[in-house]
Amino acid sequence: MGRFIIEGGHPLNGTLKVQGAKNAALPILAAGIMSRGEVTLTNCPCIRDVDNMLDILGELGAGTERRGDTIRLSPGDASRCVMPNRLSKELRSSIFMLGPLLSRFGRAVCTYPGGCEIGHRPIDLHLKGLAALGADIREERGRIVCEGKNLHGADIHLDYPSVGATENIMMAAASAKGDTCITNAAREPEIEDLQNFLNAIGCSIWGAGTSTLYVRGGMEHVPSAVHRIMPDRIAAGTILCAAAVTGGNVTLTDVCCDHMGAAFAKLREAGCELSQRADTVTIEMKGRPNEIKLIETYPYPGFPTDMQAQFFALCTVAEGTSVIVENLFENRFRHCAELAKMGAVITQKDRTAIVRGVEKLSGASVSARDLRCGAALTIAGLGAEGITTVDNTELIDRGYQGLDKVLCSLGARITREDG
Repeated sequence: MGRFIIEGGHPLNGTLKVQGAKNAALPILAAGIMSRGEVTLTNCPCIRDVDNMLDILGELGAGTERRGDTIRLSPGDASRCVMPNRLSKELRSSIFMLGPLLSRFGRAVCTYPGGCEIGHRPIDLHLKGLAALGADIREERGRIVCEGKNLHGADIHLDYPSVGATENIMMAAASAKGDTCITNAAREPEIEDLQNFLNAIGCSIWGAGTSTLYVRGGMEHVPSAVHRIMPDRIAAGTILCAAAVTGGNVTLTDVCCDHMGAAFAKLREAGCELSQRADTVTIEMKGRPNEIKLIETYPYPGFPTDMQAQFFALCTVAEGTSVIVENLFENRFRHCAELAKMGAVITQKDRTAIVRGVEKLSGASVSARDLRCGAALTIAGLGAEGITTVDNTELIDRGYQGLDKVLCSLGARITREDG
């Protein structure tokens, strides 16, 4: 078990390039198995979830090679459609393999996926969508078995705009006979990045970024493809929150500001000064943050659930009272108890939290309960008085590329201890 030892009270200052997006890289890596040619991915983050996905692809017979942030896949020799149990249970995004394996082999077998325990995340929309394309789906000894050698196009309406279901249906439909239309599709930018990659390997998909998405079946394979993973809007937002809590002045490069409107609006409400161009944003925070009247999480373009915990940490030291409502996951307030150990004043009932800001948090021993909880506790420790230790940093490493080193490059004082 790893830990961060954080000495609080040091403002963040400097310039930083944002990592590639975790939530774009994982489905794109999964989609790589659909290609018969060589695939090169650049700007791919060096994080635990990507390592696990590469291990899964290797178990399925694909060749993988990583050099820095560049990954080369040789999926032509992939021959297996049964997901390895151990790796699947470590990675929520292993569910993204259902669509690509059906597309490539006409069969997919996987266990129920693992990942952070942030609440009930049913996969019924994934399975319902794949069934609409003609897949026969059953459960055998705790595993999901999908058979679909003759997939066909379909009109599919999602009851909820699920990111994962939208992406799985896209990937399976790409090799089906006929065209597919997905309505009430998720609109997250990562779906558009997946669309761009799939088109690069011979698919024909359009509409990503809107609520209606079209897939022309019968993908044409290309000998090779190169794709650059989009910037990580959640990693960018995390650093901006850290700068705000510490009273810093930070410039982020390689940011898609168009993807971050909801987060930017709440940072400005908190009193941060933001200046931005298309791919650069600078934040300056003078004094204590203002209260944020209301944060409610919604699917994109609403406020992202993956940023709720980080803004929660900011609200604990804001001047006034903030209200935070988590609409997507029922267990995504696991940081509340840990922040309370540091002196945060929080009243929580069900999916609503009232945060009464204090002037300063105090260093304490706390534990990451999930990926974004770990990021929030790290942010809180940066602004707290004294020393904070954050345990379970392996959860933080699932989604952040050396978060301790990144923050130290901006002036933070963090020591990592690997257990």
